[in-house]
Amino acid sequence: MNVSTYLSELFAQIADIGRDEETGGYRRFAYSDEDRRLRAFFAQTMEKLGFTISVDAANNQWAWWGDPDRDPEHNLVLGSHLDSVPDGGAFDGPLGVLSAICAVELLLGEGFHPKGAVGIVNFIDEEGARFGVACLGSRVLTGETTFARLRQLSDYAGRPFVEVVASTGVDPTELRRDELALSRIGRFVELHIEQGHQLINLDSPLGLASFIWPHGRWSTILTGVPNHAGTTPLAERDDPVIKAAHFVLDLAASAEKHEAVATCGKIVVEPNAVNAIASKAQLWVDARAEDTDTLDRLAADIARFAGGYGGTLMNESLTPATVFDRPLTEAIVSILGHPPVISTGAGHDAGILATHGIPSAMLFVRNPTGVSHSPLERANMEDMVAGVEALMRVIQGLSG
Repeated sequence: MNVSTYLSELFAQIADIGRDEETGGYRRFAYSDEDRRLRAFFAQTMEKLGFTISVDAANNQWAWWGDPDRDPEHNLVLGSHLDSVPDGGAFDGPLGVLSAICAVELLLGEGFHPKGAVGIVNFIDEEGARFGVACLGSRVLTGETTFARLRQLSDYAGRPFVEVVASTGVDPTELRRDELALSRIGRFVELHIEQGHQLINLDSPLGLASFIWPHGRWSTILTGVPNHAGTTPLAERDDPVIKAAHFVLDLAASAEKHEAVATCGKIVVEPNAVNAIASKAQLWVDARAEDTDTLDRLAADIARFAGGYGGTLMNESLTPATVFDRPLTEAIVSILGHPPVISTGAGHDAGILATHGIPSAMLFVRNPTGVSHSPLERANMEDMVAGVEALMRVIQGLSG
């Protein structure tokens, strides 16, 4: 079977799910109809290959080649996620899932028999686009996020998490850490599109992750006095949108000072009317730095800025710096012949698993635009083929 042909066929099967014809971007949010269709695609595709399908207590999907309970220490899990940010690209997440499917089917065709079971996972809500918490599926799986936290979440339309989940037929009160699912992950290797320029600069189709930068998400509500836009003098206004604008500028200046990155990519204004001074503005902040101390200093600045405008900074999620498993990464380096090793500022489910003691590693495929979380995200077929072939060699090297 030709790798590029099969990979193209897999992408074609999901190409129209959640795609906006005008922007070319994708809107594939957790617990949406698009999510349901993608999960059905995953289950049906893996069933056709003869894999055993299961769903864990956090609602992540698993497909197993072999018995995952026979010798779990030697199990190898691949995969990523299928959800997206608003107007995201086609490859962030799906490339890892589809490349894993392609790799295992090719090895099946070659008659390869792994020592332990090989699994493919589709993590739910990795992006956190709907409820504001990134890597929600892996956080619940590991117990990092509990139901007490889940019941506090609401989506972009203000619908409570528990209501949204219940409407899909899933009991939200049953979402929890899953010991059995965790015990089955002997090692985890996630392939992902690179979300930056490092592999472009290194002129390499593939890279291996060394660590993930520490990463935090916060929110704050800035309040004001609602009033008429046409009759209220500027000097008499208490406008939370103006406070929000100053807050965002302060945020950018602090991030630059600390040589970090910080983004306010989501702002909700109420009542959100053209001819009315707003009553409040809620802002969400994403901040990342190369080390924890720097992120802590940046977070302290953000809290001070929010307080200065009358708000309180609320932590949505915080992920420490994540160093990937050294024996596993060294084994992959040996198998693949010393690919370039890079760090990343993007969070991933592999990082959540790694922080909870599961041997994990990540492979990146070059993105020729260097742009991600955007319709401009790209991947060349020859680089994607190199990614599939790398996964095949990793499976053979670790499970052969």
